[in-house]
Amino acid sequence: MKKIAIITARGGSKRIPGKNIKEFCGKPILAYSIEAALQSGIFDTVMVSTDDEKIAGVALKYGARVPFYRSEKTSGDFATTNDVLLEVLSEYEKRGEHFDLGCCIYPTAPFVTAEKLKDGVQRLLESDADTLIPVVAFSYPPQRAMIVKEERLVFEYPQYLDSRSQDLEPHYHDVGQFYVFRTKQFQKNQKLMVGNILPLVVSEMEVQDIDNQTDWEIAEMKYRIMVQNRE
Repeated sequence: MKKIAIITARGGSKRIPGKNIKEFCGKPILAYSIEAALQSGIFDTVMVSTDDEKIAGVALKYGARVPFYRSEKTSGDFATTNDVLLEVLSEYEKRGEHFDLGCCIYPTAPFVTAEKLKDGVQRLLESDADTLIPVVAFSYPPQRAMIVKEERLVFEYPQYLDSRSQDLEPHYHDVGQFYVFRTKQFQKNQKLMVGNILPLVVSEMEVQDIDNQTDWEIAEMKYRIMVQNRE
């Protein structure tokens, strides 16, 4: 069984310029995803899909492959992760290489570790699922959500008005770090988040969206705590 790690790192970030290679706790943030994939030792190929020469240079420096650049179609603001993965798999197949299992890793995911990747791949292979997605529980129950209507707060789900938080079923969301998938089913569905999906629940302390500078600083603080806890 051949396995590939695909790190999706296009240029042109608007909210944080140069986001994918911006320094994070001492090295380009992209390096963490590459190093985790390489250190896991479970992938036949670790590659970066990019349209940017600077990103490609950083990727090569840290040991990833950049065998080809993205097409114009998958380099735009509206290209999806699914589009990028399908293009990468298709391009490899044109070159005579087929992979049975893929792992999409985002380039701004410093909380991804070799251990998490190995755990995710093993869990998927031991199951009948098509995809494995790391998730985290919402810190506050969505059932208690409020919305604003006509300048007044209204409970979105009034049936839970008197429910205790601990009695409500936990809800989860994608942490945006990595996805493990069987390539055959993915190419059939052409989407990661459909079909038979296995969850990998992770700690909130190892999850952080990074959309602005404040997010970036919070992520660095959480990362340092994670590293301290491992020592």
